[in-house]
Amino acid sequence: MAFISNLSAPSLFWTVNSILVFIVCVLSAGVLIPQILLISFRRNLFDTPDERKIHQGVVPRLGGIAFKPVVFFSVALLLGVCQLLGYGDMLNGIVSEGRPLAFGFCSIMVLYLVGSIRYRAKFVVQIACGLMLIAGGLWLDNLHGLFLIYNISAWVGWPLTVLAVVFIINAINLIDGIDGLASGLCGVAMLFYGVIFLMVHEYIYAMLAFATLGVLVPFFCYNVFGDAKRGRKIFMGNTGSLTIGMMLCILSLEVCRSFSEDTSAGLPNAFVLAYSPLIIPCFDVVRVYLHRVRNGKNPFLPDKNHIHHKLLAIGMRQRTVMIAIVSVSVFLTLCNILLSTCISVTQLLLADILIWTAANIWLTRKINRTNKKP
Repeated sequence: MAFISNLSAPSLFWTVNSILVFIVCVLSAGVLIPQILLISFRRNLFDTPDERKIHQGVVPRLGGIAFKPVVFFSVALLLGVCQLLGYGDMLNGIVSEGRPLAFGFCSIMVLYLVGSIRYRAKFVVQIACGLMLIAGGLWLDNLHGLFLIYNISAWVGWPLTVLAVVFIINAINLIDGIDGLASGLCGVAMLFYGVIFLMVHEYIYAMLAFATLGVLVPFFCYNVFGDAKRGRKIFMGNTGSLTIGMMLCILSLEVCRSFSEDTSAGLPNAFVLAYSPLIIPCFDVVRVYLHRVRNGKNPFLPDKNHIHHKLLAIGMRQRTVMIAIVSVSVFLTLCNILLSTCISVTQLLLADILIWTAANIWLTRKINRTNKKP
């Protein structure tokens, strides 16, 4: 109660709206996902198991179709209701964000519409989405001390932004390998971003983060706890992972833009705030890519060498793997954010890489020992 009493009127207004948009998304997705399941079974739209996939039986993979329509509907509904009830003056602060939001929404809708296409065409579309964010004014113009680099020119920041967008989108897409993993990791990231944006008074982005978290909650329940035999289980699919990945790109870039290292002495580093929640999917995709290249394989073709596959190979159960990875993500995020107040971002990044490398070496050795046993 003391926290609420210390909030200013605009902060309290937007905090309440963020909670409401979360609830609306949970309810809307909770109604829509069963309808998607029903249509999937009527039309035989299933994900068929193969030698690389872990699940057994046919499961619809159209859960991601619900994500962005529900998010956009819920945010628009709450903003419209605010206008209707006479709180239009509270919305004045989001006018300046019209350009980045407009281009950001366009990039999300492009990925939503293209869905599952060949990986070469997918890269072209993702690059186009990165260019749309740049056209909206949302690009990396500051590395906040990473490798002692701060402000960077547009000629460096623009290609770096496109690279970051393609990288993050594919990292989220590739980590979606077991039940609840992608939605769990993305849900944790959305929660962190939502709280951060409320703290820095970037309220429209806070609403987007909490709305996306809201749509992930019912999906997570159906994905993890749903019974495939009873037709109650659903997968995210490429549409879901690509659009969620794009939303994470927008939010992470905005965190970098919103925080200024010159005025936040004693506060966490902006770069750390932006990318700590994405450490596991981003580090995993780099390791897998390098492993495929080293072994002479096409780095863009799927295999069973992701972190969740390695944990499964040492005998862990699928749900235990999901809980372990999500828990480690929360732990690493909190540690990085807290340590960034007293350690440079470069030192933190190197420490994260060292920990990740050591953990993977240990897992590989444990798998090899397990395979040698008679």
